[in-house]
Amino acid sequence: MENDIITNKVASSGLVTIDLEEWYGTEPRSVLYIKDFLYEELILREKDFREQLKTTDWTAYTNHHITIDNTADAIVPTWAYMLLTIALQPYAKTVQVGTLASIEQAIYLRKLQELNIAEYAGKRIVIKGCGDKNIPLIAYTELVRLLTPIAKSIMYGEPCSTVPLFKNTTI
Repeated sequence: MENDIITNKVASSGLVTIDLEEWYGTEPRSVLYIKDFLYEELILREKDFREQLKTTDWTAYTNHHITIDNTADAIVPTWAYMLLTIALQPYAKTVQVGTLASIEQAIYLRKLQELNIAEYAGKRIVIKGCGDKNIPLIAYTELVRLLTPIAKSIMYGEPCSTVPLFKNTTI
């Protein structure tokens, strides 16, 4: 019994864990409702719109991920979204049109584009699940799409309890 050494099989398994929650970041997410720039939340009057753009304190959006959302029952011309983007761009980290859910998708897709995928070549990968953050499904599906051509295997869950997703028999 003296030679019985407890080994952590998970730690020595060579698994590489990717935790998408680590990519979430601390920057605030904000929705800019275009209706707040419309006359009676219905009509875009160009002169008033441009004046409001000039007088708005855009510094409040510094380092925010911003999505511009049109929840009003109003027809808003494309140039209005472009002018809002121009006003926000010097301050915001991200500017796009959509909902809070779509801003999360954009953040994760950008992170995946920056990922050095080659460092995962030939590796056994666990994509961590069951976290506290609401990670968009597109982040998981895009990550798997990028990894399947190069990974030895891909699993989902926790290293001690995974669901096998993919095994490359040629690597």
